[in-house]
Amino acid sequence: MENPKLTLFIIFYFTVLNTAKAADPDKEPFVGVNIGTDVSNLLSPTDLVSFLQVQKITHIRLYDADPDLLKALTKTKIRVIVSVPNNQLLAIGSSNTTAASWIGKNVIAYYPETLITAIAVGDEVLTTVPSSAPILLPAIESLYSALVAANLHTQIKISTPHAASIILDPFPPSQAFFNQSLSSVMLPLLQFLSKTGAPLMMNLYPYYVFMQNKGVVPLDNSLFKPLTPSKEMVDPNTLLHYTNVLDAMIDAAYFSMKNLNITDVMVLITESGWPSKGDSKEPYATIDNADTYNSNLIKHILDRSGTPFHPEVTSDVYIYELFNEDLRSPPISEANWGLFHANTTPVYLLHVSGSGTFLANDTTNQTYCIAMDAVDTKTLQAALDWACGPGRANCSDIQPGEPCYQPNNVKSHASYAFDSYYHEQGKTSGSCDFKGVAMITTTDPSHGSCIFPGSKKVSNKTKTVVNSTQISGAADRLRFISLRGNQISANAIAFSILLFIPFMTPWWGVVQ
Repeated sequence: MENPKLTLFIIFYFTVLNTAKAADPDKEPFVGVNIGTDVSNLLSPTDLVSFLQVQKITHIRLYDADPDLLKALTKTKIRVIVSVPNNQLLAIGSSNTTAASWIGKNVIAYYPETLITAIAVGDEVLTTVPSSAPILLPAIESLYSALVAANLHTQIKISTPHAASIILDPFPPSQAFFNQSLSSVMLPLLQFLSKTGAPLMMNLYPYYVFMQNKGVVPLDNSLFKPLTPSKEMVDPNTLLHYTNVLDAMIDAAYFSMKNLNITDVMVLITESGWPSKGDSKEPYATIDNADTYNSNLIKHILDRSGTPFHPEVTSDVYIYELFNEDLRSPPISEANWGLFHANTTPVYLLHVSGSGTFLANDTTNQTYCIAMDAVDTKTLQAALDWACGPGRANCSDIQPGEPCYQPNNVKSHASYAFDSYYHEQGKTSGSCDFKGVAMITTTDPSHGSCIFPGSKKVSNKTKTVVNSTQISGAADRLRFISLRGNQISANAIAFSILLFIPFMTPWWGVVQ
């Protein structure tokens, strides 16, 4: 017989649960982007922020604390991780006064108008500048003390990004451990992260795992491609099944922490991506592979499936990177990790079906051409006149009384005319420029009864979101969600190994 009290409790429980989810979207996983600055003709801070808003990018990581950009981010909903460059660690780690000054100048001066969510102290310090290892934790602690003094330590977390190579024997994940030569730094650092609720920041690149283990690690596993059960990677110690390399890398970090008795620190992926171009030594750095990896990465994170070891926790990820950094030194791939060129045109169009607004909505690989912000009216009017005149764009819908006449301003009319010309030209290279006053977007600019030419061409097709993901929530998700242990009896493991080993495709290799 049905228990009415139990039924009432269940209804109440799920009502509260759903209400909590709706009220606190910050706990939803997100995808952000890294912004490097080795770029020719980098957008001005104001234009960069406008571009981020057009693309619906709400989480970014900077490699410094650029004052002009932090000022431009004021009163936006964009969350930002600021960074302490490696060359500033010594001064900050040696002086509490210097640390307090850094916090005052780069955080307090902008927060909360600019939504700074975390501070990344250095970048891959333990592997790129090992001589600075002894000063890393003192620098972090000094900065944290300054945050405490400003009463910002609960809003802004402090950590440091690591290369994957700090973890040895990472495959299978259950036998991974931190490089023991780094123990004097890693253990107290992890204890600090545990105490302060900050994440372990990791730069994780399945691309490099694949390149260093070709013939052992399949390309499909690296790109999140669907696998048959026989091709799934199986950890013989836990019998956990891995369908992609990234999950295995994340779990290697969790197992490494567990080996040091740290079980309440979550992993934040501060960098991950795939290059779209390389030299003859990097034949897998292609547009197709970069598109596949980043599209599938976005879908994987927003599916909120976690990892095999911790399915209840999905790591947030920052894609490396927003723009191709054309000023980077060789190899060629170093300059080709971006989602966009410096002129804001996409390097490729991400394919993420039905997942919201990140990197803007699009339909069936659709792009639009619109007027850029902050262009003077006279210049825009000249471009509009050319598009509707010699350019032979169809401008009938922006005439008085027509659906796109309102809002009656040059920018709106120019955007419609630019999009008309762009699509009539078949979206060919250079057809969305207009002497530098136009830009390509994947956000449909249609509004009300005004349907832009690009939308008209696909209005009867099934929607596919391109350069798109769901950014749920508006704040960082650097708080830890309790992790549960994964306990399997020894007898069960032994029996299951005998059962599954014949079907395993071993690929565990040694990576960087």
